[in-house]
Amino acid sequence: MEKLTRRGFLAGTAATGALAALTLAGCGGDDKKADAPAPSTDEPKDEQPASSGVAKAITAAAAYSSTNCNPIGNSSALMLAATWHVFEGLYDLDLHTYKTYTALAAGEPTKVSETEYEVAIRSGAKFSDGSAVTADDVVNAFERNIADDTYGAFLTFIKSVAAKDDTTVTFTLNYPFESLLKGRLAVVKIFPKALTDDQLATMPIGSGPWKYDSINGDDGGTIRFVPNDQYNGTLPATCEEMDWTVQLDGTARTTAIIDGTVLAIESVPDANASQLDNAGVAVEYVPGFALPFLMFNCKKAPFDDVRVRQAIYYAIDYDKLISNQMDGHATACTSFLPESYANYHQASTIYTHDVEKAKSLLADANQTELSFELMVNNNWVNALAPQIVNDLEQVGIKATINETKIDWAALAPSDDILPYDVMLTPGDPSCFGNDPDLLMTWWYGDNVWTQGRSCWNVTPEWQQLQTLLQSAREEADAAKQQEIWNQCFDLIAENVPLYPLFHRQISTGFYEKKLENFEPISTTGLVFLGTTPIEG
Repeated sequence: MEKLTRRGFLAGTAATGALAALTLAGCGGDDKKADAPAPSTDEPKDEQPASSGVAKAITAAAAYSSTNCNPIGNSSALMLAATWHVFEGLYDLDLHTYKTYTALAAGEPTKVSETEYEVAIRSGAKFSDGSAVTADDVVNAFERNIADDTYGAFLTFIKSVAAKDDTTVTFTLNYPFESLLKGRLAVVKIFPKALTDDQLATMPIGSGPWKYDSINGDDGGTIRFVPNDQYNGTLPATCEEMDWTVQLDGTARTTAIIDGTVLAIESVPDANASQLDNAGVAVEYVPGFALPFLMFNCKKAPFDDVRVRQAIYYAIDYDKLISNQMDGHATACTSFLPESYANYHQASTIYTHDVEKAKSLLADANQTELSFELMVNNNWVNALAPQIVNDLEQVGIKATINETKIDWAALAPSDDILPYDVMLTPGDPSCFGNDPDLLMTWWYGDNVWTQGRSCWNVTPEWQQLQTLLQSAREEADAAKQQEIWNQCFDLIAENVPLYPLFHRQISTGFYEKKLENFEPISTTGLVFLGTTPIEG
């Protein structure tokens, strides 16, 4: 995975090139040795300083807030990252490479038939309360996630899950799914079946190397982790505690790392990158799937007309957005996937800044005096909104900004037309995995996104996409599977019910000499598995 280090930042280089690690095989490949993740060593590091040894705590500042610590269906940028440290799946993803590694499982899945696999649980695995991890716990976790509105769409290949004995789980599949199996099993984190809903929502426990000591995910709050002394896996906690402060304000995160309050921060504001470098803090930019997108209310006229949606995309000056608002740390879209992904396919429709094309589409749709409200999430995407509004004005569209904290609960499936026009917000499902099926299913599957947000599921084009996605899932030949995915990418780009504006590079600030074996990732969140804080 290519990245920009502090040295790359100072040289003014751009993060380009192939992300060789982000491959389909990495999500569900053989991974025979079942190695635990370790930061890559593709770049020489400075020598570690002389020190008195391991420091007491890993400290970090998170850029997102959340009060939902329930591991079932968790999609919060903050709490999902916390989940990586507290819980295990049967298999987990190394977020640096997107390869799976053996976590709670004792080894590789045992193939009984094309549609049946058995997975044994690691010997001696226990939850942090001392209770043994059993097959019943695994079955319960999968069944509850299969029923979940968020993760259920990722798990439709599973017909049933059953306990063969106390330490072996049997998965019966609806169709062969071998190439993606382990990566998809990694979505589900295991917890004790005995936990109540209230315990899951307030202080859940897992079998991972860390356990929660206190949880306050509100802005200004702190999540405190302590070692799980029952953990017998390969990535034990390396110090006495880990403390994440929640700081939505970029300036506050910058101050926290400069004054030494924390050792790492996520989402470094571009305006503060030089300031951090001058203070001896490394700033790295890792290209990936992170993106801002426009989402249309496809049930509401005139956004039910694809020509209007396309006109809005042609109206936007992406190069100017990337240069001015992202300081160059992003790449314009030529498809749903970034060009650096192994499964990339250049879409048949590519949106560039084309004022005349936008005006022509609006005229064809009889929308020469279009006005609407642009709902803007109150996070980093708010900096993009003014230019987008100005660009739209150049093609005769009047958009009014409504910056707000998005009430996602209000955007639920309904027979009524939802009360919004167009939304600008960020997203990145690559925190769950990076195979094309998972990424497309997140926003375009038969779930809350299409039923109650974009409401695109009422269209024949959406049904066509579902047919294609299912065909790709059942296709064993990789080349033919890719051909089907290419049709999906073309269909999504043409219809743009929800579509990227660009693919963003994720920025992380950290003290290289105070965090041994730490490396930034290409999605939201920070990963400290195997990281040791160094005194000095």
